[in-house]
Amino acid sequence: MFGNGLGGFTPDGREYIISTARGQVTPAPWVNVLANPFFGTVVSENGSAYTWSENAHEYRLTPWYNDPVCDASGEAFYVRDEERGHVWSPMPLPRRGASPYVTRHGFGYSVFEHTEHGIGTEVWVYVALDAAVKFAVMKVRNLSGLARRLSVTAYAEWVLGDLRPKTAMHIVTEINHQSGAIFARNPYNAEFGSRTAFLNVDDATRTLSGDRAEFLGRNGTLTCPAALERTRLSGRVGAGLDPCGAIQVSFDLADGEEREIVFTLGAGQDTEDAENLARRFRGPAAAREALEAVWQYWNQTLGTVQVETPDPSINILANGWLLYQTLVCRFWGRSGYYQSGGAFGFRDQLQDGMALLHAVPQLVREHLLLSASRQFTEGDVQHWWHPISGRGVRTHCSDDFLWLPLAVCRYILTTGDTAVLDEPVPFLKGRLLHAEEDSYYDLPGSSGEKTSLYDHCVRAITRGLRFGTHGLPLIGSGDWNDGMNRVGKDGKGESVWLAFFFYDVLMRFTAIARLHGDLPFAEHCVAEAEKLRRNTEAHGWDGAWYLRAFFDDGTPLGSAGNVECKIDSIAQSWSVLSGAGSATRASMAMDAVDKFLVRRDHALVQLLDPPFDKSDANPGYIKGYVPGVRENGGQYTHGAIWAAMAFAAMGDKRAWELLSIINPVNHGGSAEGMETYKVEPYVVAADVYAVPPHTGRGGWTWYTGAAGWMYRLIVESLLGMRLEGDKLHILPCLPVDWEGFTVHYRYRATFYHIKIVRSNAVKDERTVIDGGILRQGQVIPLVDDHREHFVDVVWN
Repeated sequence: MFGNGLGGFTPDGREYIISTARGQVTPAPWVNVLANPFFGTVVSENGSAYTWSENAHEYRLTPWYNDPVCDASGEAFYVRDEERGHVWSPMPLPRRGASPYVTRHGFGYSVFEHTEHGIGTEVWVYVALDAAVKFAVMKVRNLSGLARRLSVTAYAEWVLGDLRPKTAMHIVTEINHQSGAIFARNPYNAEFGSRTAFLNVDDATRTLSGDRAEFLGRNGTLTCPAALERTRLSGRVGAGLDPCGAIQVSFDLADGEEREIVFTLGAGQDTEDAENLARRFRGPAAAREALEAVWQYWNQTLGTVQVETPDPSINILANGWLLYQTLVCRFWGRSGYYQSGGAFGFRDQLQDGMALLHAVPQLVREHLLLSASRQFTEGDVQHWWHPISGRGVRTHCSDDFLWLPLAVCRYILTTGDTAVLDEPVPFLKGRLLHAEEDSYYDLPGSSGEKTSLYDHCVRAITRGLRFGTHGLPLIGSGDWNDGMNRVGKDGKGESVWLAFFFYDVLMRFTAIARLHGDLPFAEHCVAEAEKLRRNTEAHGWDGAWYLRAFFDDGTPLGSAGNVECKIDSIAQSWSVLSGAGSATRASMAMDAVDKFLVRRDHALVQLLDPPFDKSDANPGYIKGYVPGVRENGGQYTHGAIWAAMAFAAMGDKRAWELLSIINPVNHGGSAEGMETYKVEPYVVAADVYAVPPHTGRGGWTWYTGAAGWMYRLIVESLLGMRLEGDKLHILPCLPVDWEGFTVHYRYRATFYHIKIVRSNAVKDERTVIDGGILRQGQVIPLVDDHREHFVDVVWN
């Protein structure tokens, strides 16, 4: 295991282990997100958790607190010595015991280990793959040398909506005698009124309570609840209570004996479904089967691409944690410790999906069609929307809708699935935004019009062909950087970054239009892209780097003449990534990124500099962030990764240096490093602060699109892997001190073991030896023949 003083990774990187002594805490809560497509929970190393069903914002089963100081929670577990009256928690919170705790976060599960006065506990927490059920399996061992009488208690505060103060008065609890579970319903929830939550245990002798006031006592807390000073729970349930779910099980344990107790927390579509779930997942056998399914799923999904490089930190990220973060948190949960979102962001999950094409291409296909269904007939889209209702925000945001054709391009060119273009998808219908209106939140209707996914992409591209006085795309109420929502408040501001991005979309979609037989639109895309390229070169260059944007009145942003935001990273990166910038200028622009934005002394890469603070220019709510934090001049990791990708596209080894700087594992390599970084070193943080006294501190972990982009940076930009139908391209950009690396790649049901080795030959020669056959080039043809293939790639 390697890492900082509090914990570190197992050798295979599949677990992060945190050891906590009494009084010792991590600098910030280190969490794990456990979820399936319709149910999830966030659990910290202290055992604190909150749980939701279907939508992490709209239907929380238990409360979300976002309190990194106290790590508060509405869920708790307790162990009580029935003879001595001593009470402690099997996790560090809410009632810490006297001896150390060990927490293990893995893919799809977390484990809490503790021994108190001769009683050892091990609690496994995980979520079923195919049902809205969360398990807390507690194993209790008697190591004391004496027979013991014990009890264990599980507690959950019901929310059944978004906020407990709004919903508590409407929640009704009852004991379901068919399953033995405590049921809870909120019939006043307009969209989830039929849902029934439950808390259950696999012991018929349990006692229960649905009364939070009774459980905690007057002025009571979860640290010292009044109910644990009594021998049993009262059984009180019904309407008009301060609602909770509490279950207690008492038992005798001989010396050396072990007892396993299975608690389940879940939600059914209605009372009958809840009853079926409570009964189906009751007992050790069902719990073990569910855990085996979790292990099997993540081994299968994360095992699609496995790399062996000379850098263990890269192996840990690429072989599990980045894809796990992207899929379980961003795609399924849409929630983390610092944000309980619940909604789909139009651009957000489309970007995430582009990192999932090797592992779960069918999921990406489904999401392309779902995203297209959130497009209005005018071509714009919901900036974000809440399932299951579809309520969301319509904005003047200028880049959202363009991510659809870009993601479609990537999906088709990777998988070869051109049939998706013909899938029929409906449009939304809603009122248009007023010119002075930034956005509005509403439930749109269906337009009644349905057309192919291809036509949705065409409509999105056509929508984007709106330009300002410099011939650059209008920025609207913000582009990728939502915080720049005032740059174009009067409808005239332009975005240089968007010009590069739109150029990339147009050129990539040209290939799709030709595949689809739409040659006129392909030619139209090429012509519009060329105009964009010329206009960007004519008006977007500032002398040593590219501008970021133009305000409504034509004032440049991201210019050497600005007092604040003299240079912005993403315009420079995308001048390279799009191919629209001239080679000479793009190289100069990236040198400027290196000079002004890469902070090697503090291991961070700023998004822009200087931060917005006191100048008269008002770009928008980005100025409301503290200077040097998040988008306002901090490291916004999303943008830092694009900079690394741009260096890689240039064949510049500084790409590896930037990866080393932003790699979260490297921030957790020592206790001193973690004292600065403070957040989880096994997942990506959305931002890193760039100003004293918190320089180098990470923020907003888990729920960030930077995880998917970092995966693509490692696997595609640096290791050079690109799938194209049944062909795997290998075009690496390797550090000078690497002799090579190995990739284990699963193509459908067939494994390819690919060894990339550096040649000492002077000639730039790339050869592949597959089964004794010498092939020129860097393309590996893939065949799903259920046999193992061993491939050598010789690279100069």
